[in-house]
Amino acid sequence: MLFRQLFDADSSTYSYLLADDGQAVLIDPVKDRLDDYLRLLHELGLQLHLALDSHTHADHITALGELRAATGCRSGFGRESGSACASFTFAEGDHLAFGARELIAWYTPGHTDDSYCFLLPAESGQPAKLFTGDTLLIRGSGRTDFQNGDARAQWASLQRLLALPGATEVWPGHDYRGWTRSSIAEEAAHNPRLQVADAEAYAALMANLKLPSPRLMDIAVPANRACGQAPLGS
Repeated sequence: MLFRQLFDADSSTYSYLLADDGQAVLIDPVKDRLDDYLRLLHELGLQLHLALDSHTHADHITALGELRAATGCRSGFGRESGSACASFTFAEGDHLAFGARELIAWYTPGHTDDSYCFLLPAESGQPAKLFTGDTLLIRGSGRTDFQNGDARAQWASLQRLLALPGATEVWPGHDYRGWTRSSIAEEAAHNPRLQVADAEAYAALMANLKLPSPRLMDIAVPANRACGQAPLGS
């Protein structure tokens, strides 16, 4: 299986390219990096089969619509997103196949009410890979103060992730320090957001963050509900 971690410096977003038997998946693609994705797909001889967003992003505009127009791929959002632009929606437990491999959609609300993680099961002695979107970050977690975020729901989602085997690789949707990957065991031991006692303590911690609104939120959220493409007539 081919695997690449791709980075957008403007939004500190990680996107992920996975491919098997020539069929590729892109997770959380950024519109500003569209030409890079198309070039890489061409150079590697891959057909883009699926483009997926882990949630409706507030800090960048998605490339889902542009990728579908350019490659004919199917674009997917979580069912809870309410977006009508996607080729399909996925829900808890859905299997998203590419080549002979598949991602399993895990509904993990809290950062937003449409947040998902994608689990690539372990195979051939290799640990599972968990693409966590903004639910679990390296030594952090996604904020819960907009887009119907809910800290208590996120706590429950995080506990579900922590029940995975410790060797499970964590591949986050963002990192602001340049850290690229972690593991469930490492986050359980060292992530300060996970050291609190229960959901109430976690909610209190998140309520005290007092973070500014994302710079592009008023632009990005409505654009992403349209798959990153301007509505007709705009």
